[in-house]
Amino acid sequence: MAATAPSLAFSGVSSATKLHRTSSSSSLRSRFPCVKFKSSKITATISVGDKLPESTLSYFDSDGELQTTSISDLTKSKKSILFAVPGAFTPTCSQKHLPGFVEKSAELRSKGVNTIACISVNDAFVLKAWKADLKIGDDVLLLSDGNGDFTKAIGCELDLSDNPVGLGVRSRRYAMLLEDGVVKVLNLEEGGAFTSSSAEDMLAAMF
Repeated sequence: MAATAPSLAFSGVSSATKLHRTSSSSSLRSRFPCVKFKSSKITATISVGDKLPESTLSYFDSDGELQTTSISDLTKSKKSILFAVPGAFTPTCSQKHLPGFVEKSAELRSKGVNTIACISVNDAFVLKAWKADLKIGDDVLLLSDGNGDFTKAIGCELDLSDNPVGLGVRSRRYAMLLEDGVVKVLNLEEGGAFTSSSAEDMLAAMF
């Protein structure tokens, strides 16, 4: 299946705006074995220096209550890291991407990061179950972009609807560093690859 290039682009590391290509389709298949990816140009409608569009996301708090938050609430007058995964319970997201940010959360906060949040085009109930399954605390906020509104607004949608796994339209994997809602670092992966959007990559970009 073909993953259509989104209308949005995340650049490489630090404040550089140069776009980075990621691994080949064979490498993608090894990292995300249940999904077929085809190489496509990595583009997006947002770039370093842009302010994120407003959007509403949902999550379950520590008391099990369903809450909503906005992009401005998450980022205003703060240094924030937002990263996205193609899907809860999928291999790379569960074994590497999210756990990496949980593990490095204290180190990221020591560098002035106030908010660390993971965004996925899953509903909040799925993300609640994923959090419980991984036995993680509240170091990383798991945010539902259930209808993909935010993901589409920044052009990072990944169309997997013709794949037999039935993932539908999801988000490309990325990580971004923001200051007061303005993008300072953008690392966008190709398809489900995992080469430049880890917690370690974001720490390296902050030096």
